[in-house]
Amino acid sequence: MYLWVKALHIVFVASWFAGLFYLPRLFVNLAMVPADSHAERERLLLMARKLYRFSSLLMLPALALGLWLWLGVGIGRGQGWMHAKLLLVLGVIGYHHVCRSLLRQFEQLANRRSHRWYRVFNEVSVLLFAATVLLVVLKPF
Repeated sequence: MYLWVKALHIVFVASWFAGLFYLPRLFVNLAMVPADSHAERERLLLMARKLYRFSSLLMLPALALGLWLWLGVGIGRGQGWMHAKLLLVLGVIGYHHVCRSLLRQFEQLANRRSHRWYRVFNEVSVLLFAATVLLVVLKPF
């Protein structure tokens, strides 16, 4: 059972991150849409809404399975790398919710950030993912 839960946890985490990698890319495109291009804006907003909802659904089993591995099986209990990983997980959850806030700003025509800002913001999820994978695989402390 342990290997099934571990495998599913990895699948759901990777899937959740795939959404977090692409959603800010949609924000880059939304920030570049000309003011008079309503159809393009609405199409990108529809894609972003659907992706955010789907990513949110993927987040739930990823977190639940991770909690099962940590609390139920005891993986990483009392180890420093796990404490660091949990901090990163909180950061990813925060990033996910910031994406929701940014999406709402686009929906309300209240975006004030440039496409360049969103390009940098897009890289945050990659850094969080890489740091998490390195901690889990290397267990440096």
